[in-house]
Amino acid sequence: MISRRNIRIKVMQLLYMMETADDRQLFKNPVQELQKQLDKSRELFVYIIGFLIEVARYAETDAKLRASKNLTTEDDLNVNTKLAGNELLWEILESETYKKAQEIDGVHLRVDKELVRKLYLDLVQTQEYKAYITEQGRDRKKEKEILKYIFTHLMLPSEVFEAHLEEMFNNWDDDGEMIEQLILNYLQKPSAYSLQEMLGEEKWKFARTLLTTVFNKKEQALELIKPKLKNWDAERIAVLDMIIMQMGVCELLYFETIPAKVTINEYIDIAKDYSTPQSGQFVNGILDGIHKDLIAEDKLQKIDFKKKG
Repeated sequence: MISRRNIRIKVMQLLYMMETADDRQLFKNPVQELQKQLDKSRELFVYIIGFLIEVARYAETDAKLRASKNLTTEDDLNVNTKLAGNELLWEILESETYKKAQEIDGVHLRVDKELVRKLYLDLVQTQEYKAYITEQGRDRKKEKEILKYIFTHLMLPSEVFEAHLEEMFNNWDDDGEMIEQLILNYLQKPSAYSLQEMLGEEKWKFARTLLTTVFNKKEQALELIKPKLKNWDAERIAVLDMIIMQMGVCELLYFETIPAKVTINEYIDIAKDYSTPQSGQFVNGILDGIHKDLIAEDKLQKIDFKKKG
């Protein structure tokens, strides 16, 4: 489910936490801590999926509540419940992986019902919703589009919903961008994903190997980085930039199946997105220089898949 870029970011965030912690004894077992962080990400992901489902299913709740009023209008007795029967919604609800996630996480017990109601009432006023309920029959593409619309145009832009997530999940600020993309991917084809794990065994191996390599080979990485800093004082360089460069150097040295160009480009992009405005260019210059030196000294061991065959 999680991409290698996401894994690099999670490892980077954990290394930063470890580097800046007042008490480093809190991180005696980095791999175990990484698993905890991934578990938190999975919990957040499942919660948002569950919340989205509750908003869509509220159409049925709204119909029942309005029909039970003492004085009902014609509108009260004719609430459209098409959304509650959304086929993609029920594909998720009936999947074994979602049922198991409900048992583990109990999302339906934790969702803010009043916030669900508010977002649903906002939804029914939109032209997108009105177009959806007036459409005859059920088109797979439109079933998918209305759920994406609820997520991207109602839930995410809502300051109240964001505050709700921040209150419930202390990892929302770190994971928000990643989770947003994962949700959109999930809605494309729910059956392709397991809600019990954020990454398969191969990617978990990459994650823990990257973490332990950077942690254990820090001094070796710094030996290559510091000579490239020239007039820069290593102590004054942003902690995050140093971590990103250490990760890049460790991938160049110890991950033979990852092309050097991929490694360098990934960490340039991560530096641009997560550090200072100048960090991308800075990281690029350092990693590119180290890469050239490693090639010149024949110290770069990479599998050339094109020649291998």
